[in-house]
Parts: sequence; structure tokens; C-alpha cells
Amino acid sequence: MCGVAGIFNLNGAPIARQTIKKMADTMAHRGPDGEGFFIENNIALAHRRLAILDVSERGAQPMSSHDGDWVISFNGCIYNYLELQQELRSKGHSFVSTSDTEVISEGLAAYGPSFFERLNGMFVVAAWHKKENTLYLSRDRFGVKPLYYWFNHKSLVFASEVKAIIAHPDYKIGVDLDALNQYFTFQNVFTYNTLFKGVTMLPPANTVKINSLSNHVHHYSWWDYNFTEPDNNMSFDEAKEETKRLFSNAVARQMVSDVPVGSYLSGGMDSGSIAAVASKHVSRLTTFTAGFDMSEVTGVEANYDERRDAELMANHFKTEHYEQVINAGDLSWSLPRLVYHLEDLRVGMSYPNYYISRLASKFVKVCLQGTGGDELYGGYPWRYYRVFKSLNQSEFFDNYYGFWQRLVADEDKKRLFTKDVFSKIDLRGPRDVFERVFTFNEKLKYDTPEHHIENSLYFEIKTFLPGLLLVGDKLAMASGLEERFPFLDNDLVNFSQKIPVRHKLGNLENRLKIDENSYGDKRKTYQEFDDGKNVLRKAMMDFLPERIINRKKQGFSAPDESWYRGENAQYIKDLLLSKKTVSSEFIDPAYVEHIIHEHMDKRINHRLLIWSFMNFEWWCKIFLNNEKFD
Repeated sequence: MCGVAGIFNLNGAPIARQTIKKMADTMAHRGPDGEGFFIENNIALAHRRLAILDVSERGAQPMSSHDGDWVISFNGCIYNYLELQQELRSKGHSFVSTSDTEVISEGLAAYGPSFFERLNGMFVVAAWHKKENTLYLSRDRFGVKPLYYWFNHKSLVFASEVKAIIAHPDYKIGVDLDALNQYFTFQNVFTYNTLFKGVTMLPPANTVKINSLSNHVHHYSWWDYNFTEPDNNMSFDEAKEETKRLFSNAVARQMVSDVPVGSYLSGGMDSGSIAAVASKHVSRLTTFTAGFDMSEVTGVEANYDERRDAELMANHFKTEHYEQVINAGDLSWSLPRLVYHLEDLRVGMSYPNYYISRLASKFVKVCLQGTGGDELYGGYPWRYYRVFKSLNQSEFFDNYYGFWQRLVADEDKKRLFTKDVFSKIDLRGPRDVFERVFTFNEKLKYDTPEHHIENSLYFEIKTFLPGLLLVGDKLAMASGLEERFPFLDNDLVNFSQKIPVRHKLGNLENRLKIDENSYGDKRKTYQEFDDGKNVLRKAMMDFLPERIINRKKQGFSAPDESWYRGENAQYIKDLLLSKKTVSSEFIDPAYVEHIIHEHMDKRINHRLLIWSFMNFEWWCKIFLNNEKFD
């Protein structure tokens, strides 16, 4: 897993060891097992190590290729490294370790940067080519591992976490208002900006090349998702059987480790399927579930606790099972810690993720995660059905953009932001960003309902999934835990994109016949069609109890609607409506107060927006004001 950092001074200025060490020290939680540095004139690479494969010193980084041409700092895990190692041996390369890191350094020596495209796994690699005096930065296909950089035309500073870049003496913190506008529109950032002005995230499946002759950071993309060329001759049974085979292979492949591997186990199908296969590869798999104190919870949230179904599966697979119960009071303690580690604010109510990864880290160093199944196999049908009868591209954009304004609609931005901030933002900006996700891909079509669903799958896997992965990485690594994602296996992803949408959505044919105008409550109609991941459900039938296969989809979320009106109400008011509230420089206090009162009076459920207000307030306290927390 680990953390990487580096500095490349294009003006030739030497790099002080204390500068790069200070950057690495900010990420000690990512690599508690050791540190390493490569410093040569105007280039420095740093590494914080979480030892997973070859835990000996032979696996330490930065690592040089045997010919001395390449030096790399690597974060992640390469699941096909043994196959690649065998191939490289046949070309005359030798190996002194059993690590996947050495496979990358020798692969670069053999093939150059094109070798990144052959890696099946999650990775960020910083690679210095000595002969060319050129730095390459590359990130995995799906964006599992994060990498940020800041470029001021004389230095390129990069790291796995923004806090390492902040530690560089030349960087001065400011707020990127475009990113802030996106965040309070989508509860996400769809570009590769961050809230930190000037700090950019390297896109997935991208490589950066830069040398002393460069005056800009040159990106090139080497892979993208493609749902536009399904195999319409594929039968449902063929899709089911091949999904089952590839999924089983992916889980087995991701079990590779020289340290203990466990698995999260919610009450759902995705994590349950992973645990089912993983438990066949170890004698007693360790599994983890987080549940919630439901004593003061009412309404639909009363069903949010998944412990009962998780216990059913743990008993079924004979795992060593651990649980943590989260209560309303756990929010206030965890929130500043969560924001400190997350840095780059993204999707969802993520403090339960912080607690469960913290629990898992006490028993294992690696934990399997079910993220990705929904995005590949159509797990959000109530979203797709909002737009699948759109008549053309323009109508599709209108319908879908309306849905993805998860927090504050554009027409309310004048009330949201202070006058000064509102005068500086581009009100049309989020809509343009939204549309560019689609228009960037020239293969997308807008002629049929199937096209609209394919486009929805593409959009969500390009925007929503990266947010989930970022949250997963940051909050797990806060406790020195590596998360792995079997659904994000190259072979499985490649095949899943070829499956026609009619196999993924079980009620698609019936849905096409429905006259939406005959329903009084269109939103309720959408939500009733919980028919996603149909082929995946059938593929997993041999692994899971029937009760789990037929269970209605539910996200991993605390009952915050109730808790915000109960035990946490005063905490929210003290944090957001105080004279000490820092974010009031950007967010209008009157609007915040209005939203809180609407929620407390049970007029509107504003839990997502209130969560985002709290996150941004702590972000301002920690990163702008340098406030400490207990």
C-alpha cells in the first residue's frame, strides 16, 4: 500500500533532505513499517512503507532497476505480478525479491512507460528515468490509489496525500472556488481540481511525463471504460457463467499477500460474495461489520443496521467475525479526524467507513471491499430510469443534471454563497463540467433507452465511483490498512462492459412499457424498481443464502436524519451557527441556519447538505486556520 511523495526542480535547484522527509512524515500513517528516500541533485523520491508482499528489506523502496536506469516509488498492489515476473525472466531479467515492486522496476527497464498499461492492480508509480532525466507519474485504470501534484513551472511536487504537498515550503494554501462550487452541487468534484488551490489529482489511467526542458505537465490517457459496444449475441446464461468464473478468479488473485487478509461483510450481496469466495482460500477468514445504535431511530432508517444479515453470512461461511456498533455520539469525535485524513472532500456520510477500517486494522493489514459491483452491473436502476426515456442528448442532460445536483441547485447558489464568493464563481461551471464527462467520450450515443443507460453507467463509474474509492483509500490508510477491490479486476471489468443492459436490469422490458404519466408520485415509481445487478445476482446464487440474494439494496449509511434531529442537534448548531464558524467566509450563515431549521422541523431531510456543511467547516478549521483537535 504505502505512500509516495516527490519533488522535481526543473530549474536544477538541489533538494534538501529535510524538505522531502517532512513531506513523507505527514503520511506516516500510510506506511508505519518504514521509510526510504532517493535524492539526487534536483530530484527526490520518498516512500512510506506498509509491508504486504516480501516484508523483508529486499522489498524496501525507492527501488532501482538492476540496470540502474530507473528508480521508482510505488503505492498499491499488482495482482498479475507473478505472470509478469515469469515473462520478464524469459527476457533475461533476474529478481532478488518476491515483491511486485521489483516487477514494475524491471518491467520499466524492459518496456518503458508502456508497461503501466499491462498492470492488473491498483497503483500509483513515480518513476525517475536517469538517462532521460525524466519523471513519469502513472495511476491505475480505475483510480483506486490517489496521487496529487502541484506545479508552479519551476517545481513539480507530488504525493499520495495533499498534506504532504502542503508541507513543501513554497506552497501557500488557498481555496479553489470552482471545486467548492462543484462540491456543493454534486457533493463531489467531477474535474481533477481539489479544494486546495493549484493542487490537481492525476486522472485514472493517465501518465505524466516531465523533464527539465518541459514548461508544462504533459498527460496522456491510455485506457477508458467503454459500455457502448455490448455483445448483443451474448445469452443471459453466458453472461452469468462468465461473470461467476471471472469474479472467482479476481477474488483469488487479490488474496495474494504475505500478511493476514480479511474482508468487510455487510448484509449485502457484493461483500457477501467476496467473503464466500475468499473463505475458500483461507481456513478461517476474518470479517468485519459496523452496525448502528437504533434505539432512537424511526422511519426508513430503522432498517439501516445490517448486522443481522452479516451475522447470518458469517455463520454460513464460518468466518471469525467482529462487529462495531456506532452511535450518534461517535460523529463529533471522528469528524475532524476524518476530514484531516480525507482532505479532498467527496461523496457520502463516510464516518462509518472510518470506524470499520479502524476496527479491521487491529486484526489484518489487508481487507477486501465490495465497491465497484454497482457501477459495473447496474446497481442504481432508480437513477437510470429517470433518464432512459429521454428523446435526445439535450433532454438526457437536462434530466440527469437535475438529479445529480445532490446538494444545492444552481438557482439557490446566490443564497448559499456569500456575496464575495458568489461574485467570483461561474454559475454555469458545474453544468459545463457535468456535460464534459459525456462529450469527452465521442463513442456515446443518445438514440435509445439502452444508450441512455449505458451513458449513465459510464457517467457514474467516471464520477461517483472515484469518489467512493478516494474515501476508501484515505480512511483505511488512516489506520494503516490496505483495501482491495475484487470487482475492479481488469478481466472482470473488461467482460462486464460487454454485457447488454437487458441482462443487468431485470425489469427493463417491463419498464419500457410503463407510462410514467400514469403515476402520481414519479419518484416513488423510480424507487420501486430495485432490479439492478440481475445477472450478478444470478451468478452469485451458488455462493450466497437466498435471503441475501433477494435482499433489497441498501447503502452503508448511518441513520443521520434521525441523529441530526436528536443527540447531534446541538453539536451541529454549535459547529455551524457560531461566531467561531470559519466557513462563514464562504457560505452564508443565514442559508445554513435556514437549512438546519428545515431539517430539525422535519420539513425536509437535509442530512447530506448538513454533512457537507460540517465537513467544509472542519476543512476550513484544519487546513486554513491550522486549528488542532483533541
